[in-house]
Amino acid sequence: MARAASIVLLNTGQGKGKSSAAFGVMGRGWARGWRVGVVQFVKGGKWKTGERKLADHLGIEWHTLGDGFTWESTDLDETAARGRHAWEVAEAKLRSGDYDLLILDELTYAVTYGWVPAEAVVAGIRSRSPKTNVVMTGRGAAPELIEVADTVTEMTKVKHAYDQGIGAMKGIEY
Repeated sequence: MARAASIVLLNTGQGKGKSSAAFGVMGRGWARGWRVGVVQFVKGGKWKTGERKLADHLGIEWHTLGDGFTWESTDLDETAARGRHAWEVAEAKLRSGDYDLLILDELTYAVTYGWVPAEAVVAGIRSRSPKTNVVMTGRGAAPELIEVADTVTEMTKVKHAYDQGIGAMKGIEY
């Protein structure tokens, strides 16, 4: 079996756990001495997440570049501009050769909402530094993202506490 210099993972689907799984890989990579970076495409700076707190503690580079969920946006043009900017940051990091692992959290939404063309993401992933592993997350991954990934996992919702009126909980969802 051939060993790749790096691989691309994609966590998609309607179920919970896409980002959580990516942050598990983040911890695993850090534990192996890898240089790890995270770029978030949707969440804004007001989110105080547990994974961000962990990354700060571990010295993992983290960029929260969105302005929150689109349904909360008061200026969709600004939201889209932030999404495009997040891709520019991610693309530069992919090419840089400075990372063993880059997590592109919520990237699928940037493509779904039309902020970044799927072809641009595919080109950025394909032209990344040979040593840079990538984890992309988000619902509704475009076929092009599925195609460029080496491993694709679809999270399926069977049941969710939110459907029972239980809101997001610190330590579980964020």
